Amino acid sequence: MARAQGARAQMALAFETTYGTPPASGFSKMPFASTSLGAEQPLQTSELLGYGRDPQAPIKDAVTADGDVVIPIDAEAFGFWLKAAFGAPTTTGTDAPYTHEFRSGNWALPSFSVETAMPEVPRFAMYSGCMVDSLNWQMARSGLLTATASIVAQGEEIATTSAAGTPANIALKRFGHFNGSITRNGANIGNVVSADLTYANNLDRIETIRADGKIDGADPSIAALTGNVVVRFSDQTLVNQAINGEACELAFSYTLPTGETLTVTAHAVYLPRPRIEISGPQGVQATFDWQAASDPSLGRMCTVTLTNDREDY
Repeated sequence: MARAQGARAQMALAFETTYGTPPASGFSKMPFASTSLGAEQPLQTSELLGYGRDPQAPIKDAVTADGDVVIPIDAEAFGFWLKAAFGAPTTTGTDAPYTHEFRSGNWALPSFSVETAMPEVPRFAMYSGCMVDSLNWQMARSGLLTATASIVAQGEEIATTSAAGTPANIALKRFGHFNGSITRNGANIGNVVSADLTYANNLDRIETIRADGKIDGADPSIAALTGNVVVRFSDQTLVNQAINGEACELAFSYTLPTGETLTVTAHAVYLPRPRIEISGPQGVQATFDWQAASDPSLGRMCTVTLTNDREDY
């Protein structure tokens, strides 16, 4: 009997026309590092008395389908996750390279279906009605550059054969930490040790009473773009901004030698006044836990620009 191995696992994704209904075709093979996406149904312990010391049979509780997917930040496949998190992009260019601009603030977000496959069992799990609750990643000097997509799904269907057909392959061109940079109001920030950012849709699950135990949907509420920047303390620029309560523009970008780019621009970022600690003879560091807000002139909180050879998403 074959045993399941992560090395043989596969993931396919396609956007839905109708929420909760997996499309018959159009799936793409997604690169991923790990996933906890799944459905669980706990048991409620019987509270009944009068049957002796041994309990009665437990009762099934509601089904919850959600989890995280760890994905590489690359030049093409990452655009699918950006579309799920921000909505469909505005694409410009008559020939490659194309520029895809994703904007925050959309009231309606697309749903998608994800199939995770363990062909040796065989087990093919289709998760329909998926929506991205949050997207998070870190910037550092070295290591593998990955993002974590937190997903809320409507339900899970298990089969012994794939319902995704033959997914389209995607050429993998990964960004790395070495390709990254951070700017403030268009100028490079020096002495940055690390940074992280999280975009959250703060989905509101519609948990109605249904015979199948599924949710009716997940509505986006007030979005949030937050993170932190750890810098070696060398001047008062960021501290003065925090004290004065001013906003700045922060841009987190990656560029490959072949021309592909990814830029996340937070248009109005506010910094808290940090505690500056001297913990020893080494360099002094300061951590700024920033928050982004809607920019009055642009009317949105952030813009994500992805440049690649893909014509559309």
